[in-house]
Amino acid sequence: MKSIDLKQLPGKEAHGHLLAAVGPRPIAFASTVDDEGNPNLSPFSFFNVFSSNPPTLIFSPARRVRNNTTKDTLSNAERTREVVINVVNYDLVQQMSLASTEYATGVNEFKKAGLTAIESEVVAPFRVKESPVQFECNVKDIVYLGDQGGAGNLIICEVVRMHVDESVCNEAGITDSTKLDLVARMGGNWYCRANADSMFEVEKPLATLGIGVDQIPERIRKSIFLDGNDLGKLGNVERMPNTAELEAFAEKPRIRGIFEESDNGMEARELLHQYAKELLDKNQVEKAWKALLCDKLNRL
Repeated sequence: MKSIDLKQLPGKEAHGHLLAAVGPRPIAFASTVDDEGNPNLSPFSFFNVFSSNPPTLIFSPARRVRNNTTKDTLSNAERTREVVINVVNYDLVQQMSLASTEYATGVNEFKKAGLTAIESEVVAPFRVKESPVQFECNVKDIVYLGDQGGAGNLIICEVVRMHVDESVCNEAGITDSTKLDLVARMGGNWYCRANADSMFEVEKPLATLGIGVDQIPERIRKSIFLDGNDLGKLGNVERMPNTAELEAFAEKPRIRGIFEESDNGMEARELLHQYAKELLDKNQVEKAWKALLCDKLNRL
């Protein structure tokens, strides 16, 4: 491993390391207004949700690395204490990127990017009509992390009204991640797209007490056919199959064929592990456990 002291690097280089390594980062498409009500719109990828009660979002318009200046978003938020955070989906990504252009103070990025400004219900800044989810926020606090180029300024926002396009909700009326088609920031010019094809589910171990990887038999834990994700799935069960379950599973045609066609025990074990890997890739964890433990029946 390469060991790096980020504080000893030039700001641009440290910035590059961090943005490439920490991602994907959601994008806050932040809308603010100045004292006279003139709109400003700019995206920030130092952003996330940090609380649901109270509903709290935080984003950071960092000081520019190259010249240590700040964006209008920060000064507007300081003075008006209001902001609208719009999410960015794939349909918006190019217009969002255009809005990040460093236009002079007073230039309307809504118009430059060809986006529609619509009035908010609670706060003064405008919402982006084309965004599928919009958060009207009050600025509760701003935490300044430094006074040099690259230093962040954490704008802590309490959501006072949320707007969701009904087309991205599920049958229960809850916002559906698989329908949003969000984009996120990576390093350099790279983005990634979180659509249904790229998303996957991982069962949360909140309702169960998984046995843990440390309780997996060593012959399985050190299998050359299983990786860390496979072991994580195996460790997220409450118990291993009992002998009766294994005996019933051993009568399955695939298992019987493995033992009948194998010349020796080790060959059969490898085939069982390969079969278990197939099952794990399909998230059939219970069956995978049974395949892995069939050697307990004194067949090997």
